[in-house]
Amino acid sequence: MPIDIVKKLQDEIQALERELNLELPKELQRARALGDLSENAEFHMAKQRQDIVGARLVQLKRRLADLSLINLNNIPRDRAAFGSRVILYDLDRDAEVTYKLVTSEEADLSKGLISTTSPIGRGVMGKQVGDTVKITTPNGSREFEVRALQTIYDDLE
Repeated sequence: MPIDIVKKLQDEIQALERELNLELPKELQRARALGDLSENAEFHMAKQRQDIVGARLVQLKRRLADLSLINLNNIPRDRAAFGSRVILYDLDRDAEVTYKLVTSEEADLSKGLISTTSPIGRGVMGKQVGDTVKITTPNGSREFEVRALQTIYDDLE
């Protein structure tokens, strides 16, 4: 698992916990001091922000736990999986495209980094060189042939 992704998540968790436990309680206390809570916009905004921050914290902690479960020993050496670089031939457009399968946090289509949970990422997972796959994307159905594959293990060697 890329350490920079884990660090980014941990940093965001730390910042949100500080906001939830230190800054928002002070803001709520200031808003309460203004009087009538039923018409107190500052109080309602702080409460709403508190709910949003709490929900985001739960989401980030769950994602961090999920990422910690990635086990390199379970990633195949001969098939497309997390960390693989695949060269696909788009049969419909008569063009080759290269993608690297990454986590959703790292995904950046402009750099050829696609998430393993994206339609194309899910479609090529487990495929080998020579396999063809039909994938339904937001722009319609497309058919690809796996032309080349470099797994995460090839990058480590």
